Amino acid sequence: MKNMTLENIAEACGGSYFGKEQEKQIEIRGAVTDSRQVEEGFLFIPVKGARVDGHDFIPQVCEKGAAAVLTEKKLENCEKPYILVQSCLRALKDIAGFYRSQLNIPIVGITGSVGKTSTKEMIASVLSEKYHVLKTAGNFNNEIGLPLTLLRIQEEHEAAVVEMGISDFGEMHRLAKMAQPDICVITNIGICHLENLKTRDGILKAKSEIFDYLKPEGHIILNGEDDKLSTLTEVKGIRPTFYGFDEMQPDICRSGEEGKEGRKLGMQKVQQDIYADHIQNCGLKGMEADIHTPAGTISVHIPIPGRHNIYNAMAAAGAALALNMELEDIKAGIEKAEAIGGRTNLIETGGLMLIDDCYNANPVSMRASLDVLSNGLARTVAVLGDMGELGEHEKRLHYEIGVYAAEKQIDTLFCAGVLSKEMAEGACDTNDWCEVFHFDTKDEMLPQLLEYLQEGDTVLVKASHFMDYPKIVEAVREKFHSAS
Repeated sequence: MKNMTLENIAEACGGSYFGKEQEKQIEIRGAVTDSRQVEEGFLFIPVKGARVDGHDFIPQVCEKGAAAVLTEKKLENCEKPYILVQSCLRALKDIAGFYRSQLNIPIVGITGSVGKTSTKEMIASVLSEKYHVLKTAGNFNNEIGLPLTLLRIQEEHEAAVVEMGISDFGEMHRLAKMAQPDICVITNIGICHLENLKTRDGILKAKSEIFDYLKPEGHIILNGEDDKLSTLTEVKGIRPTFYGFDEMQPDICRSGEEGKEGRKLGMQKVQQDIYADHIQNCGLKGMEADIHTPAGTISVHIPIPGRHNIYNAMAAAGAALALNMELEDIKAGIEKAEAIGGRTNLIETGGLMLIDDCYNANPVSMRASLDVLSNGLARTVAVLGDMGELGEHEKRLHYEIGVYAAEKQIDTLFCAGVLSKEMAEGACDTNDWCEVFHFDTKDEMLPQLLEYLQEGDTVLVKASHFMDYPKIVEAVREKFHSAS
């Protein structure tokens, strides 16, 4: 790892080096917080968790060949060099920021209320046509995950695509300080994390902290159909690249927040630099569209269902063009994109089509997933659960999802959780032919759901992460796989 000597690491994090003088120039091969991932030549950074303190594993990682360890307390009889710091978590971020400053590769930083991970996957797929790309693994997008992602960048990598998630003010500033992105992508400003950020204007302000450390010659890629993002016509002297479905998109200026959506105080037009038309819905087989860019037009088949994946493809085209990629490579990368587990992942099992989208949920992503489900053949079944962090309007927002499910003519709604009772009521109030079942808990719902499902059904499973809906996916797969 470039310039990552123990001496430089100690200086970067303000730590005190303990060890042999000649070992200061040892250059680490990697850095991890999980003792199980330690390899010879790695730096181990122990983190105190709710139940486990990483300091307890320092002897084991030294035996495994760690080059050195960080620690918040002096070590007795330690044969390996160590760096004493006040906070290992703060040191982790300082070390990652220092390492990033040594790298010459472009880094794409992605944030937004919805679609960060799927957009990351699409951008990584496209950039991989030209570059050796490192991307955020799983949900490593917070103040622990992002620095660990940056520290995974190795000499062979030519670009990195990192996801940046927040729930409060100031977090994005700290993430941006570490990542120092060359390209910033914001997917949308939706309704999530309202407990801390309060309003969509608050979300916009918090997400916009991503620009605090954008390189002077950097690029900004924004969803031009988002009424909040479309107001960002210039950032630090940089004109954003906007994408959307219409070449010219109206920007409705509103007074106040969500309560006054009908009042138009002015009408502007934001030019969509990248836009899509000739949309063809191929159902669960994906989407087709023509994507127009300043460099020309490409006709693409996106192999993942849902209109929202066209947004992802346009964002990927914007990032790729900023890195001077050719249109034919952009097309190839879009058409090779794959869904990942827990996010609109299609699973065929025992004659049943299962849409595994249970990683997380908010009102925008719920609607997008119901759009995908509505393309299913035969009977469509939505298995939904509570959405978290929605603030004072949480009941209304759950009710509206039930209304939307009924309006999309979903045949059956199964839902569990305290707030999901509002979903059930919304669906029942909208029409009387949508079959609706509500349960207090997932465990109460699961046996009746398994009994209800049958061959030929298309089933969506989605809820916020705390609802633990992956267990539903596994139970359905197990039953129908064994029956096939």
